[in-house]
Amino acid sequence: MLRNVLALVLGGMLVGSLGACVQPAVTEATKSPEPVVKQPVPEDFVNSYVARQDGAFTVPAVPEDKIPAQFKRQLVDFPTNDPVGTIIINPTNKTLHLVTAPGKAMRYGIAVGADGFQWAGEALVTNRKHWPTWTPPKEMIERKPQLEKWKDGQPGGPTNPLGARALYLTTNGVDYGFRIHGTPEWKSIGRNASSGCFRMINQDVIDLYDRVPNGVKVVVLNADGSRPTALKLPPPQPKKAAVKPKQTPKPAATQVKAPGAPAPGFPTMTAPALNPPALGGVPAALVAPAQPAVPAPAPAAVVVTPPAEPAQEPAATCMPTPEKPCP
Repeated sequence: MLRNVLALVLGGMLVGSLGACVQPAVTEATKSPEPVVKQPVPEDFVNSYVARQDGAFTVPAVPEDKIPAQFKRQLVDFPTNDPVGTIIINPTNKTLHLVTAPGKAMRYGIAVGADGFQWAGEALVTNRKHWPTWTPPKEMIERKPQLEKWKDGQPGGPTNPLGARALYLTTNGVDYGFRIHGTPEWKSIGRNASSGCFRMINQDVIDLYDRVPNGVKVVVLNADGSRPTALKLPPPQPKKAAVKPKQTPKPAATQVKAPGAPAPGFPTMTAPALNPPALGGVPAALVAPAQPAVPAPAPAAVVVTPPAEPAQEPAATCMPTPEKPCP
């Protein structure tokens, strides 16, 4: 009896200990910690766009008076049910919101995809880089052959298209090539200008980079401002046909048109062969048939006629006389 009681007690203790080990492990494995977001302070909005030294490079100043008010970095009211640390992009308004607290967000101006490059859906920030290397995809090189020189990557720097920082986005573990990054072309902010990435002023992307860690969620709204229910990718871009160099046509050989030849484009009629036209352009068919050749007569003998003697005057009539008889 005592042995049975001890077995029951020990069995209960073993079950309890297994429950205490397994349950916390399951809870910790399924729980994803919320990202810690750096909260804004008043100093973050003073001289926001002045030149600054950033590592080995200098970030050029941007004239703040040239930036439209809605695209300047600012803390705004933003009612949303998304947790702190979520990035919400509105392509139509050209704005990016980082939720910093319930009902509050940092708002930045951005440039979005040009026509044919827009997309919508959810993604995660899975990588972040300082002064990243930019490698144009092969599809872009096909559209712009002058980018062939960067097929192995353009080093980071003030002229690099990715600017001072880049946040790399993936959806379900797939990298579709979309980024949130800086740009040296700050005038493109507020426009449809990219190939699907989201551009920010370099000073703004540095600020965003310093506030969010890897793992934050990014929501890209539909064009009408609604929340996407699935990933919507841009259609494949048509390949640009290679432009062949123009060749200078060789001058055609000058052809002498034979008399009576048909004009170009007219059918050629077969006719019986005729004798070549006689002189004067009269066709041989209109000339009387040729007679049989008659042998030429032998040349006559040449008779040499001696020159005639000069004519003599007739002799005078002789009248005989007794004194002079006639000869």
